Amino acid sequence: MDVTFLCMDRQPPGSPPALPDGYTIRPVTHPTVGWYREMYDAVGRDYCWWLRRLMSDAQLANLLADPGIGVHVLYEGDRVAGFCELDARYSPDVNIAYFGLLPAWIGRGVGRIFLHQMIARAWQAHPAAVRVNTCSADHPRALPNYLRAGFLKVRTVREIWDIPDALGLPLPRRLRVA
Repeated sequence: MDVTFLCMDRQPPGSPPALPDGYTIRPVTHPTVGWYREMYDAVGRDYCWWLRRLMSDAQLANLLADPGIGVHVLYEGDRVAGFCELDARYSPDVNIAYFGLLPAWIGRGVGRIFLHQMIARAWQAHPAAVRVNTCSADHPRALPNYLRAGFLKVRTVREIWDIPDALGLPLPRRLRVA
């Protein structure tokens, strides 16, 4: 698995593009563990998101209660379209810890705008930098979208993930060894 670490050390000029009509981004104050796990799975299942799955409910509840963690949900009307988790616990930087769309919204063009909106929200905390990482299990457009948004590659490392079968995560076809 290749993991690419990216950084944006300057706030992009101007305002981010506006969301399409009918879309909103709403912060979730005090997300419950059950709700968060459902969201994390709905967005990340196809991309092997597994780190939060290994956390106990108590660990995850503590994380979600931390004032440095901000969960934001993209809605189309009343339907959830995606979510983003901003992590400002490690000052002076803000990390886009998780970002993604539910499968039905991929390819509609709203992901790029959602990303720009979340970058703008991250900069509202006045960090030294905004960081994100992505890996070869993520959607193939993730890395190009981060680069187009203004992030620069810091480094790429090869990691071996021993993802337990017990998690029931599908391995993306493009990552399967023949």
